[in-house]
Amino acid sequence: MSTATPTPPASARQAEHDILPLFINRWSPRAYTGEEIPDAVLFAAFEAARWAPSGSNAQPWRFVYAKRGVGNWPVFLDLLLPGNRAWAEKASALILIISKKTGIRQRDGLPGPLPSRSFDSGAAWQNFALQAFVSGWATRAIGGYDREKARPALRIPDEYDLENFVAIGKRAEKEVLPEELRAKEFQTPRLPLKEFLFEGGF
Repeated sequence: MSTATPTPPASARQAEHDILPLFINRWSPRAYTGEEIPDAVLFAAFEAARWAPSGSNAQPWRFVYAKRGVGNWPVFLDLLLPGNRAWAEKASALILIISKKTGIRQRDGLPGPLPSRSFDSGAAWQNFALQAFVSGWATRAIGGYDREKARPALRIPDEYDLENFVAIGKRAEKEVLPEELRAKEFQTPRLPLKEFLFEGGF
């Protein structure tokens, strides 16, 4: 079985303006080799997430993880919906991103809600994904999981919101996937700028 890196169609993504290639070339595959991820690679991605922008510097994100075949890995995998579990079992690690609901406010030093917690955690996830990509590893966010089971299974306190799971691994050829997923294994395009930019008001 080949595990060579697939070559996506050259026409899948085209930038309208001059940007760094990594923003176009990073994508979210499902096909992974199942190989072990070195701690140096995984923790470099966590380090990148650490430096994400954060409202009031609250840094509400928390990453709960398991490496493939180690410790709590079966629990993490079992929390995914069956369609995601079918491909994620070959990931090198699974991470649940959660966000703290409250923190110390800068303006008065008192505890209060963190309304930008999901926004900030998304920025941390993006940093993680980009660092993984430049290190030669792939990531995919997973929204399809059992949230009711996840909180007790992973001992997540009530003061944290559950965000998304993330899979990280080395890319493999799409042939390692179940047949029904192979047709979906390609770089997706994005909306043109004109469809989401509104100068002066919506």
